[in-house]
Amino acid sequence: MCGRFVSASPPDQIARYFDAVPDGERTLEPSYNVAPSNDVYAVLSDGGVRKLETLHWGLVPFWAKDPSVGNRMINARAETLADKPAYRRAFRKRRCIIPADGFYEWQKIPGQKHKQPMFMHRADGEPMAFAGLWEVWRPKERPEEELHSCTIITGLPNEKVAPVHDRMPVILPATTWDQWLSPEVDDVDLLGSFLVPAPSSLIDLYPVSTEVNSVRNKGASLMERVDPEAASP
Repeated sequence: MCGRFVSASPPDQIARYFDAVPDGERTLEPSYNVAPSNDVYAVLSDGGVRKLETLHWGLVPFWAKDPSVGNRMINARAETLADKPAYRRAFRKRRCIIPADGFYEWQKIPGQKHKQPMFMHRADGEPMAFAGLWEVWRPKERPEEELHSCTIITGLPNEKVAPVHDRMPVILPATTWDQWLSPEVDDVDLLGSFLVPAPSSLIDLYPVSTEVNSVRNKGASLMERVDPEAASP
């Protein structure tokens, strides 16, 4: 899964990297520990133009009675997108890219109860392009108050991530961005072919402090490499 990630790059920098237009209405504070239910940046396609917008992390299907259902939909499994009612419409028409500077996973330590948090990022220092879906939800009583939300798609891990966790975010290469973002593309077989593990050579990872375990901690020090023994509680 992907339950925490880093989003600390300025929006204008993210927009330039993804050749997108920032909406200019809202700027998020840098966070080195983005958690479910936080707002996040996402790249969408609007009339063929890429736009950088802010979405609620935790997808709320259009048919949901209550937005709290999004708390259980921070991740969507790549293998079942075309079939699950919560995701199949968005998979065909509402796809997005969620930019990230890296993400965290927790590795089991043999013989110990606690897990070691690991930070994973691109070895070349460039942003990650998480494959995502987005939706629009409107409360029946106030349909004019739209909630735009998203989920991160996860798939099988590559060889480098597998010892840490059995899932990882799908990271899209730039060659797929146009088709992935286009609402005109609805070939689920083609789209599904993009949802494969990123090459192991793309990823670097190392242990970080257990301070990241608390969602209240958001600072840059969470990304610093530590001695695993020193990171133990």
